[in-house]
Amino acid sequence: MQTAGGATLSEDTRPEAADGPGPDETPTDTPRRRPGLTLAALLIAAFAVGLDQWTKFLAEANLDPQEPVRILGGLIYLSLTWNSGAAFSLGTGYTWIFTIVASAVVVFLVFLSRKIAYPAWAVAIGLVLGGAAGNLVDRYFREPGFAHGHVVDFLSAFKPFGEAFPIFNIADSALCCGVVLIVLLELTGHGFSPESRTPAKDEQDVEAEAA
Repeated sequence: MQTAGGATLSEDTRPEAADGPGPDETPTDTPRRRPGLTLAALLIAAFAVGLDQWTKFLAEANLDPQEPVRILGGLIYLSLTWNSGAAFSLGTGYTWIFTIVASAVVVFLVFLSRKIAYPAWAVAIGLVLGGAAGNLVDRYFREPGFAHGHVVDFLSAFKPFGEAFPIFNIADSALCCGVVLIVLLELTGHGFSPESRTPAKDEQDVEAEAA
């Protein structure tokens, strides 16, 4: 190729293009953090907390702890009780420990929600966060005192008083659903970060979002 001054620039001396994407390009295989998904996770968590606290209020206002109510043909019994332990009445007697652990979990999940890049993880993190926060509200603000409050449980499966399965509440249900979803996402290659995802699954998500 001849320059303006008449000199010839050989093929070997031509400037090489810089490696990697240009200043206006973004790699397609590493999705950006999406604030909309963070907001979605927090809204799901807020809804779970609100529903949990509302149903607990109704349970305390309308149920007699000594007289469970049979619904859904006996699939569920409404059995009002107060739990000082963890989810499903585990570890009763260590309320303050569970309060500390639950508080740490909630803070961690709020921080983690800022890094969500995939919609399914917004749902999963939102459910787990809502479940943990729902019961944490009870820990802080219910009797017998601050950080020692007992969690309201009122759902008993198959038999009353937790005879067939530990009594639980809406927060416990949200927490378990979120954990199950997280396990399924990990087992099917839809990990939280791009590094933990299989290439095929990542390409499917990119195509779905493009559509």
